[in-house]
Amino acid sequence: MNFEEELTDKVQDIEQLLRRYLPKEEGFQRTVLQAMNYSVLGGGKRLRPLLMREVFLHCGGENEAILEPFMAALEMIHTYSLVHDDLPAMDNDDYRRGRRTTHVVYGEDMAILAGDGLLNYAFETAMKAFDTASGTEYPRVAGALRVLAAKAGVYGMIGGQVCDVESESRQEVISAEKLLFIHEHKTAALIEAAMMIGGILAGAGEEPVRGLEKAAYDIGIAFQIQDDILDVTGSEEVLGKPIGSDERNGKQTYVSIYGLQKSVEDVEGLSREAIALLKLTEDSFLYGLITWLIHREK
Repeated sequence: MNFEEELTDKVQDIEQLLRRYLPKEEGFQRTVLQAMNYSVLGGGKRLRPLLMREVFLHCGGENEAILEPFMAALEMIHTYSLVHDDLPAMDNDDYRRGRRTTHVVYGEDMAILAGDGLLNYAFETAMKAFDTASGTEYPRVAGALRVLAAKAGVYGMIGGQVCDVESESRQEVISAEKLLFIHEHKTAALIEAAMMIGGILAGAGEEPVRGLEKAAYDIGIAFQIQDDILDVTGSEEVLGKPIGSDERNGKQTYVSIYGLQKSVEDVEGLSREAIALLKLTEDSFLYGLITWLIHREK
């Protein structure tokens, strides 16, 4: 089985896992439950739960029963952030991944509540890991919950969103320092959560988990820089969306600040550092996954 086939199988497995953890669409609140499920099941790379599981296995983890609730929970948190990003008060997008966005289908009020519901339900879901934990696994689950909350919060993803929204509303020219802050918090934070939680639940110590955090930071920043590169060099047919939108909208990006050549070099350097930190061999799926993510064409 080649990498693409293995990736497809693993993503399909995660899709089934997500369906097991999503709420039943019943009761007087069923509309918001339908909106939550519609949002989560809208497709995507499933990058975060995929990285979490692969790091867990890479670190010698065995009891996937404590891992799976966190995989589902992190994807719920990622999805809630997208639902809110698409709202008229934020990016005002009508389509995501070829489907109408949640607020277009269910209304702005229900989309706000669906996002709120996914965030809260994510923690309800993650805490189910305690049900199957035993012995030394209890403090691991508690440590993973601490990371999940921190990386999703005001000092993590939300902090990056605040900086991004304020910069756009003020139409300010973003400095390189502020742009990196936005990428680190808005994009890299949940990737850091995925990889750190995978390591923590596998029983990795504090120092290895810090190494996972740094590798995840490299992957997150490189992932975002590659997005900026593709907006300049990609094709609309491959990307499935118009190219050059950043320049047309006057948006400051890594490429506009540092230039295309340095951007490409930095993506390569960050990916090499991440692979070195993880001590990966070229024949491992995790090596292929990181390389594919960072050097993707769409």
